[in-house]
Amino acid sequence: MIKHIVMWKMKKDRGAADSAMNALEIKKRLERLTSTIIEIKAMEVGMNFSSAEKAYDVILYTEFSNKKDLEHYLNNPEHVKVKAYIESVIEDKAIIDFEV
Repeated sequence: MIKHIVMWKMKKDRGAADSAMNALEIKKRLERLTSTIIEIKAMEVGMNFSSAEKAYDVILYTEFSNKKDLEHYLNNPEHVKVKAYIESVIEDKAIIDFEV
C-alpha cells in the first residue's frame, strides 16, 4: 500500500477570510476526485485548527494500492486541474509518499 500525504500553507496576503475560503475550496475539489479517480482507495482532507506558527493549513491523506496507481492519480487530468488551483492559492507545501 502507498500513502501520499501533502500539506499546504495558504497565501496570507489576501487576508484570513480569503485564506479560509480557499482552504475550503481545496478540500471540496480534492474530495470530488474520489468519484472520478478509481485508484484512490482512501482520502481524508483536514483543516488545521492549531495556532502554532509553523503549522500548515490543509492536509491531504490518500491511499493507493501501488506506485502505478499513485502515478495515475498524479497525472490524471482532473487531478492536474485541482493541483493548478491549489498552486495558485498556496505559499508552501510539503509532500511525503511512502510504502507500507
